[in-house]
Amino acid sequence: MNTVPNEGGVLGPAAREASIARLRATSEPGNELDILIVGGGIVGAGAALDAVTRGLTVGIVEASDWAAGTSSRSSKLIHGGLRYLEMLDFGLVKEALHERGLILSVLAPHLARPVPFLYPLTKPFLERPYVGAGIALYDAMSITGGHSRGVPFHKHLTRRGTLRAAPSLKKDAFVGSIRYYDGQVDDAKYVANLVRTGVHYGAHAVNQMAVVAFLREGERVVGAKVVNHEDGSQFNIKAKQVINATGVWTDETQAMVTDRGQLKVRASKGIHLVVPRDRFQSTVGLILRTEKSVLFVIPWGRHWIIGTTDTDWNLDKAHPAASSKDIDYILEHVNRVLKRPLTREDVEGVYAGLRPLLAGENDSTAKLSREHIVAHPVPGLVVVAGGKWTTYRVMAKDAVDEATRTMDERVPASCTETIPLLGASGFKAAWNRRSRTAEESGVHVARVEHLLNRYGSMTPEVLDIIARNPELAEPLPGADDYLQAEAVYAATHEGARHVHDVLTRRTRISIEAWDRGVSAVPVVAKLMGEVLGWSDVQRESEIKHYIARVEAERLSQQQPDDESADAARLGVEDIVPLR
Repeated sequence: MNTVPNEGGVLGPAAREASIARLRATSEPGNELDILIVGGGIVGAGAALDAVTRGLTVGIVEASDWAAGTSSRSSKLIHGGLRYLEMLDFGLVKEALHERGLILSVLAPHLARPVPFLYPLTKPFLERPYVGAGIALYDAMSITGGHSRGVPFHKHLTRRGTLRAAPSLKKDAFVGSIRYYDGQVDDAKYVANLVRTGVHYGAHAVNQMAVVAFLREGERVVGAKVVNHEDGSQFNIKAKQVINATGVWTDETQAMVTDRGQLKVRASKGIHLVVPRDRFQSTVGLILRTEKSVLFVIPWGRHWIIGTTDTDWNLDKAHPAASSKDIDYILEHVNRVLKRPLTREDVEGVYAGLRPLLAGENDSTAKLSREHIVAHPVPGLVVVAGGKWTTYRVMAKDAVDEATRTMDERVPASCTETIPLLGASGFKAAWNRRSRTAEESGVHVARVEHLLNRYGSMTPEVLDIIARNPELAEPLPGADDYLQAEAVYAATHEGARHVHDVLTRRTRISIEAWDRGVSAVPVVAKLMGEVLGWSDVQRESEIKHYIARVEAERLSQQQPDDESADAARLGVEDIVPLR
C-alpha cells in the first residue's frame, strides 16, 4: 500500500479522495492496514498519530466532522483537576499535569497557553492552609515530569489583592484567594491539527465516513464496512487491528460486534455559557465550588466561558441540548460572587457536550471515574473509553500498545511525547518576527498575532491565500476576530466539509457572535462552495440548514427540561449532501 506521507498534512478535497482510494485498496490481498481507528475525536486522532509514528499503516474514519462530539465541547482547559486531588486520585492528577506541561511546552505551544485562576477563600483561618497545601501539592506534582511545567507557580492573595485582580467581585464574598495557573486550548482546533499531523506522517484520514458494520472472520474482527456520507457509497476497509475510540458512542459501536465483556459508558452533560469580556472586570479566571461540582469562569479572548454542569444524559448523543434550567443554574451560581449580576441578555453563546464516563454503581455522574480503560473484547478489536481530554495522548498510547501486543512483528514504543504538532516547530521564531511578517504581508500585526495563535508556523499558508486574493483579508460579517481567508483555509487544508464545520469548530463563531454566525453564513458558504465545487442549490441548502440549526438551538435553550430541549433541538436533522 502507498504510505507516502502527505507533506503538511493537507486535508483538502483532493487529499480526502486520495485517502478514500487508499482505504478502498485495503480489500486487495496484502494491502490491509495495520490499524484502523474508528472515531475522530481527541483520542482517535491521538491514536492515529501514535500508531503512524511507530511505522504502522494507519487509517482513521469519522462519521461526522473531526471533533464533532465531546472533543469540541469541553471547558477548553488543559488541567490536572484540582477536584481529583481532593478525591485523593493522585495518579490521575500527576498524569494529567505531566501531559499539561507537554502540550504547553512541546506539543502545541502555538495552540495552548497558561491561564490564571483565583481559588476564592470564604472562611478565615483554616481554609487558607488547607487549600494552600493542596495547590502547593498540585504545583509540586507538575515538576516531576522532566520537562517545563509551562505555567507559573501559585501565589496567595489578601482580600485587597483579590479585588485588585478581580474588581467586579463582591467585597464580602471572599476573605482572600490563591492565584494558580492551568492551561487553555481551542479543543476543536487542536484535534484538527492532530489529525493533520497524523496525515503528515502517513495516516489516511477521512471524515463524513461512518462505520456501519465490522468485518469478521470467525470470532476475529478484520476491518469495517463504511458508508461515505458525501455520496452514499459503501466499501470495506481491512485491518489487522481495529481501535474503537468513539467516546459516548462506545456502547453502540461495541454492540456491532459482541454483547459479552462490554465496557459500559455513561454520558454526562456539561453546558457552558459565553459572555462578553466587558460584562465584568477581572484579569484572572475563577474556580467556584458548587454543591454538585465546580464552576469555572474562564478568560477566552474577548469573552468569558462559564461552566459547567454535570448531569446524566440519556437522550440524543449527537446534539445534546442545554435547557433553560441548565442556563439558570450557571447564572445563579456565578452571580453569587459578582457585584453586577449577569442576565440572559448577557449570554452570547451556549454549548453543551457529553463526557464519556465509565459506568459504575454510583448514581451521580459527578462521582464517576475519569480514569480510562483499554479492553480487547474480541480478537482484532480494541476499545478505549473514559479518561480526560488532557490525557488523550496516554489513552492513545495505551490503546495502540494493546492493539500491537499480538502483532507478529516487533513494533516500536510510542514516541508522541517528542513529536510536536504541525505549526509548533518554529512558532517562537515566527512570533518574534510577527511585526516583520505584518509589514511583508500588508496584514495588521494584530491580525498576524491572531493567525499565529491559531496556525503557528503554518500562518504563511493562510497569508498566501490573502496574497492571491487580498479581499480575503477582510473579517467575516458579524465575527470581526476571524478573516475570510480562514474559511477558505478550513476547506482547503483542515477538512471542513460543511458550513457548520467552519462556524462551530474551525472557528468558534457559533458561540462567540451575538447572532451565532448567521450573518457570516452566506459568505462562508460562498467561499467553501468555490473550494468544494458546490452548486447554487447545495450552497443555499447549507445556508438554510445552518440558520435552522441556530433557531433550533435557541428554542431548545428556552425549554424547562432535558426532554423538551432535546425535542426542540432535534427539530433540525443533520444536513445531507445533495447528490
